[in-house]
Amino acid sequence: MLHLRLIVPDSRTDDVLRLLETTVGVTHLVVLSGAARDPQGDVVMCDVAREAGDGLLARLREMGLDTTGSIAIENIDLSLSRRADRAEDEAPGEGADAVLWESLADATHEESTLSATYLAFLALATMIAACGVVLDNAILIVGAMAVGPEFGPVAGISTALVRRAPRLAWRSLVALVVGFVVAMVLTCGFSYFMDAVGLFTEHQVEGPRPNTSFIWQPDWMSFVVAFLAGVAGTLSLTSAKSGALVGVAISVTTVPAAANAAVAFTYGDYSQTWGSSTQLGLNLAGIVIAGTLTLVTQKLLWARHDTAPTPR
Repeated sequence: MLHLRLIVPDSRTDDVLRLLETTVGVTHLVVLSGAARDPQGDVVMCDVAREAGDGLLARLREMGLDTTGSIAIENIDLSLSRRADRAEDEAPGEGADAVLWESLADATHEESTLSATYLAFLALATMIAACGVVLDNAILIVGAMAVGPEFGPVAGISTALVRRAPRLAWRSLVALVVGFVVAMVLTCGFSYFMDAVGLFTEHQVEGPRPNTSFIWQPDWMSFVVAFLAGVAGTLSLTSAKSGALVGVAISVTTVPAAANAAVAFTYGDYSQTWGSSTQLGLNLAGIVIAGTLTLVTQKLLWARHDTAPTPR
């Protein structure tokens, strides 16, 4: 279930109430007349089944409520109510399959912001992965994958392609490209430092690395795994099952590939640098393609469910 808190201008309250009262899946309707001060108006609250949420939000925005008032949405973790159970039963489809496009766009917009925190996490993840590739330590590689925040901008690109949002696409692309460039440059400096103090050696990089050699030797399996991970990651975002994102993060070798490219470059091994860069590109391409196709499929499948207001 979702909880909606609306600030509605006095002149539109009746229209909003009529919409809510005739929308399948809405329950627990509360009206606080004149309670809002900034902006001024009435406060209207209700609970709505997740599967009916996207259609309702679209109609509220068509009424201009996002500009003349306010629309706030919260997830309800627990609701003990027969009315809520009945509302979910009446709403078409399953809540786990529903996509809240506004929520997805907002989440990917936030995750694809080129901020100091984002750059710090990506750089630190790449440095951890650098230690992993030099030491041929798979545990460090997995840890670096989990730390990396790069799935946000990748998901932002997929969302932007499906929603035809060029600004989000550009924002996500900038965050992705600039983020990896900065992380790899800093990792090059980190590698020079580690070599100077004797913790990294050229022999370690050029010697046999059975646990991590796959990072700079890409093949079609790299693309397949990235594609499957992209599907899983997109489903976890749209279904609010964020726990699956950890599994997605440690399924693809974006951060380790960037780290290996940086370390190999510092030692002049351009063959490994090229192979790692190819691995990075294959992984990013696989996730973007998979995410886009997943969102398109969900959009087409959900289009058969009608959540338009109907008389009760």
